[in-house]
Order: sequence, then C-alpha cells, then structure tokens
Amino acid sequence: MSAPTTPRPAAEALPDSLPDPLPITAAATVAAPPDARRGGLDWRIRFAVLSVIWGFSFLLIKVGTEAYAPFQVALGRVAFGALALLTVLLLRRERLPRGRRTWAHLTVAALLLNTAPFSLFAYAELSIPSSLAGICNATSPLWGMALSLVALSEDRPTRRRFAGLGLGFLGVLTVLGAWQGFSGVDATGTALALLASLCYPIGWIYVRRTLAGTPGSPVALTGAQLGISTVQLLLVSALFTSAPHSFPLWPTLSVIALGALGTGLALQMQYGLVTEVGPTTAQMVTYFIPVIATTAGVLVLGEQLHWNTPVGAAIVLAGAALTQTRTPKPPTKPAPTNSDPAPSSPAASDPAASSPVSPGPATPSPTPSSPTTSRPAASDPAPTSPAGV
Repeated sequence: MSAPTTPRPAAEALPDSLPDPLPITAAATVAAPPDARRGGLDWRIRFAVLSVIWGFSFLLIKVGTEAYAPFQVALGRVAFGALALLTVLLLRRERLPRGRRTWAHLTVAALLLNTAPFSLFAYAELSIPSSLAGICNATSPLWGMALSLVALSEDRPTRRRFAGLGLGFLGVLTVLGAWQGFSGVDATGTALALLASLCYPIGWIYVRRTLAGTPGSPVALTGAQLGISTVQLLLVSALFTSAPHSFPLWPTLSVIALGALGTGLALQMQYGLVTEVGPTTAQMVTYFIPVIATTAGVLVLGEQLHWNTPVGAAIVLAGAALTQTRTPKPPTKPAPTNSDPAPSSPAASDPAASSPVSPGPATPSPTPSSPTTSRPAASDPAPTSPAGV
C-alpha cells in the first residue's frame, strides 16, 4: 500500500519497495539517529508485526468501502497517516522540507505513489476479493523490472531477471485462471488493482530521477508527501463524492487503522528494521504480504479460495524474487605490494589523475519510493517494495 522510504547502512546497497508499498513515499535515504537503530522489541517480532499490518491493509480497505466511497477511503488513509507522522515530527522538533522544487516533485510523487494507487485499490475492491488485490500488489516488482529496463539506463537486463519477469506474469495468469477464460474474475476490478501496482514503480523511477539527495529526514519527507496527497484527495472527493451520512463503527475504525497503522506506524517500523538488520532482510516483508492478505480475506471475510490462487501467488513471488537478484561483481585485483613495481600508466604523470577514486559506485536504490543520496549502481535491481500496502 504504498511504498517504501527507508534509511540504510552505508555499506549495503538498498534494493528499491518496498510496497505503498510504499514502499509509498519519497523519503530521502539518510542515516538514522543512533537511538533509532535499536528497537525495544526484537527485530523478528517487529518484522512479524509489520508483515501483519501491511498484509491486513487489503482487508481494511475492503471493510472501509462498505460504508465510504473509494476516494474517501483513500483520503482517510493518507490523512491519518500524515497526522501520525506529523505528530512524530512535532515530538522530534523536526521541520518539513523546504524549497519549491522539492515540494513540486513531492506533489508528483504523492500523486503516483499515494493518491492514484490508494484510490485504484479501493475501487478495485468494490468488485474483487481483498486476497486478489493483495496478490496483484505483489506484481509491483515485476512492473518495476520491466519499466527500469526502458527508463533506467543503469539497470542491466540479465537472463535470470528476464526469467523472473516471465515467471511472474505466468503466475498472474495462473491466479486469474487464464485456461478457464478468466471466468469468475471481475476483469475491471482486477485491471484496476494491476494498474495500482503499476503506479508504484512509475513513481519510484520518477523519484529516483528527481529527488535523489534531497535533504531532510525520512519522516519529514514522508509526512510532507502524505500531506500533499491529503490535499489532492480532498479536492477529488469534494468533486466526485458526497459527504457520508453516517460513520459506522467498523468501517470507520478500519480507515483509521489503515492510515495510522498501515501508512504511519508501519513506515516507522520499517525505518528501524532497515537500519538494524539491513535492507535485504527488511525487504523480505514484501513476500509475506500476499500470504497474509489471502489468509485474512479467507478467515475473516469468508472469501473463497481456489487452488490456483495460492499456487499463482507463489509463482508471482518466485518471479519477483528472481527479478531482484544481482549479478555478482568480479573479484577485485589485489593492490601491488611495496616490492612489486607499480604498473606504468599514462595517468601516473598526470597530477589530476592521482586523486583517490572510489573503486565503484556504492549507492542505494530508493525503497518504494525513496530517493538516494547518490546514483544507483548498475547492478542494482529494479525498485521493489511493499508499496501497495
């Protein structure tokens, strides 16, 4: 449900959605303060809680649409998420980002990573099960892989990643029951959910090109982006929906939890996980989301589950995992010892060439939507995140 946006240790490159997932924000990759590097609970417990929160997000959307229009569900989601993060900013006495250019790019990022996908998922769940929406969300890394090959020159295609792309879309066809003529599946709702998952990698690529190195903490940039999305959805809701006549308890609580927990607290938890255990481990939450979304939909909402749904979901996740693999870098040649003669080089006589140069680009990729402080490495995979959550 929209994503990622997380700091990372300097020594480890961050594979880009992290989901609205949400991965779903354009938070800069900055170092976290020392007191944020360790949580009170063991990281495994926080990892499990984060997986449950994001996995249940699709169920919360489904319940919210029982009483509110899809645009209103999306509005409540970003509004309560922004409120939660702005409260954190006040407690930390941090400022929102400055500069017209930054706010202009955050406006586009909010549209691509929050306003559009959140609304599309809410509309999709009017006609498809929450479990199917969660599985569609897992296709974001596949879309990101395909788009990055066209839009990001530093992403190099490999056989393994192409195989992952093909395998992932085979999984989508399995989930939809292509051999049965897609019978029993609402085509419009499924298309909306897939379009929502496509919004995330488009947003990640935009953020990667425009907001890399933007100063400010992840919380400040995320809070600003969600605040902009709130304004966008206020305008859309005022134009295309009417004010609700009542506020039923469970749909209202679902929307509040969707925003405050799934879009506010969850991002804070992910920041801590990435800082403590590294992005590679933290991003594994992406693969638990469709499993939990399917389980929640079947057990809580009584949604029907056919054999092809979990089988197709497993194929999708396997394909997504393949698209995120990196080509191992060739071993570096050991430096010559004092007894070895230095190799002759035209640069040896050039004073300008004697300045120290880093052995290679050590750069992070943004998470579901986080810009980086340096350019991404050529071997970094396409952006991925639990952004849809």
